[in-house]
Amino acid sequence: MDQKLIAAALMSLLSLGSVITIVIGLAKLLPRTGWSRIKQQKVFTRVVASIFAWIMLVGFLAIKGFFSDFSKLPPRPMFVILLPLPLVLFAAFSKNGTALLKITPPQWLIGIQAFRILVELLLFRAVVLHLLPVQMSFEGYNFDIVSGLLALVVAILLKKKYSRQLVLAYNIIGLLLLLNILVIAVLSMPTPFRKFLNGPANTLVTEFPFIYLPAILVVIAYSFHIFSIRQLALRSYEPRTVSYEQTTG
Repeated sequence: MDQKLIAAALMSLLSLGSVITIVIGLAKLLPRTGWSRIKQQKVFTRVVASIFAWIMLVGFLAIKGFFSDFSKLPPRPMFVILLPLPLVLFAAFSKNGTALLKITPPQWLIGIQAFRILVELLLFRAVVLHLLPVQMSFEGYNFDIVSGLLALVVAILLKKKYSRQLVLAYNIIGLLLLLNILVIAVLSMPTPFRKFLNGPANTLVTEFPFIYLPAILVVIAYSFHIFSIRQLALRSYEPRTVSYEQTTG
């Protein structure tokens, strides 16, 4: 079987699996909110519909070759990273989002970042297959696998005892490592600002289903950093309540 097809299948499974994990987590949290069943269903439906509408839109545009046009700046793959950001911030600071974050176990928001281990293994495989340049894997300048490994450790520690300093430190490290690989990815694309001239150029992420790397997996990574930091701020201004203790199991 074509190795690229295998990589594509694994990327699809990882993206879908990450989304399903989030949906399952939301389904478990909603009954703990005290909201009416109608409101719970409304929130759940809106979130799921928005996520899958985004998946369909991005996939359609990738198949049509929209993201593969590097004639204009910024590179079009950046749109799928930046466009969801306002919605993520709105969700984090909205009334409903705040209520959900108050009852979300802190280790959930960090533990999910462990998916970045699998992302880095897939990127390494893509480099071995000469589909991506070496700097986009841990053999080069991409150290984001550290975020995934730390997520496992930090989540275990938080389940035993919450630490504001640990949460803040992890999120800062995770965001910096994510920013690092995003900069490397952009500077490896065939644009006038390309700095990494070794081949191949970073064009794989514009293709279907690899577009889901920036459109879903990167968005999930920065979203949960934002949610965790937002929760940290909420806990800094409120005394620890029964809600937190009841949801840390």
